[in-house]
Amino acid sequence: MAQPRGRLRRGSKTKVGRRADEIRLAGGRQIQGIRVDAHLSQQQVSDAAGIPQPYWSRIEHGMADPSIAVLAAMGGALGAEVTIRFYPGTGPRIRDRIQAPMVEELVRRARGSWRSLVEVPVWRPARGVIDLVLARPGDIVIAVEVQSEIRRFEQQLRWSAEKAAALPSCEAWSMLSGGQPTVTISRLLVLRSTPSMRALARSFEATFATTYPARAADAVASLGDASKTWPGDAVVWMEVSAAGARILDRPPRGVSLGR
Repeated sequence: MAQPRGRLRRGSKTKVGRRADEIRLAGGRQIQGIRVDAHLSQQQVSDAAGIPQPYWSRIEHGMADPSIAVLAAMGGALGAEVTIRFYPGTGPRIRDRIQAPMVEELVRRARGSWRSLVEVPVWRPARGVIDLVLARPGDIVIAVEVQSEIRRFEQQLRWSAEKAAALPSCEAWSMLSGGQPTVTISRLLVLRSTPSMRALARSFEATFATTYPARAADAVASLGDASKTWPGDAVVWMEVSAAGARILDRPPRGVSLGR
């Protein structure tokens, strides 16, 4: 079997390592709970599974990375079903090369009017990464999603809403909120103007308009002027070329969304 290129960083100080620790601890607690509920000792179940008792103990305490075969043996000894399942969250963290200049243009436009943070992780109730967060601390915080292409429209809307709702769980929340208990969280969806994206906007015009009712021109004006009130959830458009990205003051021709 081919090995992945590069080295997976799994230390406890990395995000992957911390998540692996959480999964190990949660799995160990489940195993221990089933065993204790059945009034069985570690020695009894480890003998039945053919696993050394010290190794079983390490697994229960989240200190070992058992193979799938070991987990299956443990499940058999406990009379428990073992499954591995990936639950859809708030979307992949992989970014395409088009998004970087789009984010750069937004940060440039907002400089002086908004505090900006790029790639902001959120943890609960949804886990994911917000492309860009703009804030006027103590007033309003905006979760910005930047999309050069949308393949699953309904899922994108759900991910955007869930990540915005999870913003108070980010490490920088006290700074973004200015320490205020009630701060408005808004959403901004930034779309690259392409034939397929414009066709998508026309196909789902009513849904887009309900989810992002503010005028694009008002949102763009507020991005660059601290004196202007943020209009609320909005969609704005960008053109991207070899020279970079350019934010549009109004929706592209043929698109009524955001007018």
